[in-house]
Amino acid sequence: MHIKWFLISVFCTLKVLSAQQTAFVDFKTCKLDVGFNAPQGKISGKVSYQFKIVQPTDSIYLDAKSMIFNAVTLNKAATAYQNTNKHLIIYKPFKAGTTHTLTFTYTATPKKALYFIDWNYPNGNQQIWTQGQGKYTSNWLPSIDDENEKIEFDLSITFQKEYQVIANGKLKRKTTQNDVSVWHYDMAHPMSSYLVAIAIGKYTKKAVNSKKGTPLEMYIYPSDSLKFEPTYRYTKQVFDLLEAEIGVKYPWQNYKMVPVKDFLYAGMENTSLNIYSDAFVVDSTAFADRNFVNINAHELAHQWFGDLVTATSGTHHWLQEGFATYYALLAERAVFGEDYFNWQLYTYAQELLDQDNAGNSTSILNPKSSSTTFYKKGAWILHVLNGKVGRKAFREGVKNYLNAHRFENVSTIDFITEIEKASGMSLSNFQKKWIEDSKLDYDAMSAFFEPKLDTLHLHNPAHVTPLSYNTNCKETPEACKVALLKLDNPYLKAHIIRQLGSKLSKSVFLNQELKSRQAIAQTLVDVPVALKQDYESLLTDKSYSTIETALFVLWRNFPENRHFYLDATKHTQGFNNKNIRTLWLTLALLTEKYKPEYKAKFYDELLDYTSPEHDFELRQNAFNYLTEIQACNAKCKAHLKQATKHHNWRFKKFAKSLLKAVGQ
Repeated sequence: MHIKWFLISVFCTLKVLSAQQTAFVDFKTCKLDVGFNAPQGKISGKVSYQFKIVQPTDSIYLDAKSMIFNAVTLNKAATAYQNTNKHLIIYKPFKAGTTHTLTFTYTATPKKALYFIDWNYPNGNQQIWTQGQGKYTSNWLPSIDDENEKIEFDLSITFQKEYQVIANGKLKRKTTQNDVSVWHYDMAHPMSSYLVAIAIGKYTKKAVNSKKGTPLEMYIYPSDSLKFEPTYRYTKQVFDLLEAEIGVKYPWQNYKMVPVKDFLYAGMENTSLNIYSDAFVVDSTAFADRNFVNINAHELAHQWFGDLVTATSGTHHWLQEGFATYYALLAERAVFGEDYFNWQLYTYAQELLDQDNAGNSTSILNPKSSSTTFYKKGAWILHVLNGKVGRKAFREGVKNYLNAHRFENVSTIDFITEIEKASGMSLSNFQKKWIEDSKLDYDAMSAFFEPKLDTLHLHNPAHVTPLSYNTNCKETPEACKVALLKLDNPYLKAHIIRQLGSKLSKSVFLNQELKSRQAIAQTLVDVPVALKQDYESLLTDKSYSTIETALFVLWRNFPENRHFYLDATKHTQGFNNKNIRTLWLTLALLTEKYKPEYKAKFYDELLDYTSPEHDFELRQNAFNYLTEIQACNAKCKAHLKQATKHHNWRFKKFAKSLLKAVGQ
């Protein structure tokens, strides 16, 4: 290449890199053929992009972090290119209106976005999965970080035949030769690069069709087969409900749900593929405490709000998270009832109020706003707007908004415009107050959940007070105790119990509702002898959270009965993080004369849970308990040091902090 022309091209490329490339080029399709060296954490692939030039330009680029490229061709001919370790830049005087095909091979050892789980641990749960939200897909796939560029991706993935390989779109075919299979996935429509996803692991699958015929594919580990029903409980109902409520047919070929180990978040709305944390794989008891319903509904709602229509920038991020939060709440209302719905609205409002009182409120259009603002204020904005314009106009506006901008990028005005058209109302004042203003109108929000609460009246000498989530039971404790026997709202009852705290009386145990008993366990930490027998009944509740709390509270309050409490709970594991088992082992080690011949075994089991083969939540529990009882030995500290390099940033932060605390 002539040096002068090369320098001019570099200068032009810098101009393109500093602007949105979408003004110059439109990437249409990507065909990826990829394979992995899992033990080494490497990926290699062959890629073919087809793109159209929108405006004349001297170069185009792909985002590509720390990759090696070979056989780079443009329209089947070798072409000039530059690898900056951040971009693959192709130099050529491109003319407007022309279409081109770019092909190349590449290899990478990604530091993020593509995770190889347990491949160095023979007894581990070997997996490969991706997490691209943000601008991370370009760490494993040369692609476009800009969410305004939407591309139709088709993936062919080669891997060992005994594993399941799941990706975006429809599995068109699977071919197997010797020990290797190739899985061919086809996407019918374009999407942003951050939504490209792969999950590989050993799974079993069950599938059902939605009311309108969309395949719903539910994956689970073979060892968790008995947890399939409670994990995926209400999945079809939620899917059908959201499709009907949104009013636009589900836009993708299928909907797949895949749990993975040590995921970075609760779930991720990759197009047609919800990858979620296996912490939400639950049995029927765990379902009462933490279940997949909200996570599933939230990521499913994103298939419309975020995947079908995508925000142009962080300024309009609430169009994704606020919508997903609100529609998940509507789905949960159908499953768990109106009382649950209003309780969630109340808790969202309280969290926002706390943020407001701390001086941390921001406009929802501020791209640096908190998750609380994007998710929960966003949901509240939609709920208030729904009430203002009416359900019919709101649904019509949402439907028109999605249809008008399908497979495109959107801003807040696009949504507001469609609601104005559907309702015939001007929403300029609404937009200023709820969307642009940083302040929170808590009084206006209260009007949406307070009237729906139980209107039982609490009598005291001074006045009559309607019972609500804002009732102060510290001022009317006796009346609140009486109300507990008469209320039907389980969430309001639990709220009153938490307020009463040490003022709870024996009559509260007449209430057998799960939420109330969870609240008793959490609130009554100093148990009077008169309530001892009643409190002991919590050890047999169908709630792992209740059992965990009750075991510790009883062990601490009544030392003379510690052997009894340990015997009563010795076979209970709890959630996937073994919350009860790790507590039990710790208490067994601390309890004098309790199975002394097994003390070493108890310690070894607790220590083993710190090792890298286990889920990070289980490891975190074990680290916490061993440190608390000053029993984190050299092996424990070595595991803790290893944890400081974990891919899950929350666990990494925890490990660094704890390692410092133990003097390492």
